[in-house]
Amino acid sequence: MRLPVSPLLLLVSVHAALGGQVRGMARIVDADTVYIRQDKIRFSGIDAPETEQLCLDSVGKSWNCGIEAKERLQTFSHDREWTCELSGVDVYGRSLGACTIDGENVSRWLVRNGWALAFRRYSLDYVPDEDFAREHRHGVWSGAFIAPWDWRHRNTSTVILGAVAVPAHAQFALVAHASQNQAPPAPTCLIKGNLSSVPQCVYHVPGGRFYDRLSMQPSSSRRWFCTEAEAQAAGCRKSKL
Repeated sequence: MRLPVSPLLLLVSVHAALGGQVRGMARIVDADTVYIRQDKIRFSGIDAPETEQLCLDSVGKSWNCGIEAKERLQTFSHDREWTCELSGVDVYGRSLGACTIDGENVSRWLVRNGWALAFRRYSLDYVPDEDFAREHRHGVWSGAFIAPWDWRHRNTSTVILGAVAVPAHAQFALVAHASQNQAPPAPTCLIKGNLSSVPQCVYHVPGGRFYDRLSMQPSSSRRWFCTEAEAQAAGCRKSKL
């Protein structure tokens, strides 16, 4: 027999979801989302390049800025303990919060070094850090790119940020998707993700029965992963074959 949940317990659960502190080692999903134990935390007030997002460097060459931003955060984290103050839950069920490592604000570090932007729609806290990164051409500001919130809904008229002199091919290059049939440049990013699998997305490792059959043509339902931990952090399970 299932006993009814008391209103008091429900209230406690809501408060736990909307606030509180989480401490521990972080599993980094991308440059603005991490797992600490079972808590998936999205950094509030900033937006980082998507894992599949391409940017242009100072000479107009494409590079996977989403992967680079994630790797820079992993290097900065360097197996240190995180402390995150949670402030709410977003529409995807992720906890929202601000995190520090040894007292340093992670979001400020990301924005100031050009690996994320101030998400002005929700907060102006990191605008001075973004101005600093732009002035010194740090990270994505060294070349040309599309703001992450625009890239997720991009088209050939999407505004390009960054370098003053934008190459003629910039629009075509920046709306491209890193998830093509050929794996991203990083030699370890060889795991294929099928986000359209039902009821849960599935990832395939090299040598698996369906690995070669899965087309990675640009699509919102396809994604490359660099490690199985990254695929699992994104909510995918390993193919059984």
